[in-house]
Amino acid sequence: MSDLNKPLGMPVSTTDHIYGSNSESHIGPCFGLIARSMGFTRGFKGGFKAMKQGEVREFTETLEAARAVAVERMVAHAKEIGGNAVVGLRFDSTNMGEQQGMAEIVAYGTAIVVD
Repeated sequence: MSDLNKPLGMPVSTTDHIYGSNSESHIGPCFGLIARSMGFTRGFKGGFKAMKQGEVREFTETLEAARAVAVERMVAHAKEIGGNAVVGLRFDSTNMGEQQGMAEIVAYGTAIVVD
């Protein structure tokens, strides 16, 4: 599983620019995608906890880890296409096969080159 506190290796921002840097060029869209299953044990435990009100930690932990992997993959894609920073970071998610407890998480943004 991914380390949620691991440095990304390049500046990543939800804004349209990296503060303190000058954007030299926009490279283009970059993304990272993961389809993650809860797994039988976590899904079973989480299903029981979902019957009562409140947070279901099994689901939250799985989604947080998936989001971290999606960001790592987005950063790798940005590097592959020649970027050294990402602006406009966004997330999207979709349930895939609700019966199987699978979710798709995508992190996307614009790869740029900064000085």
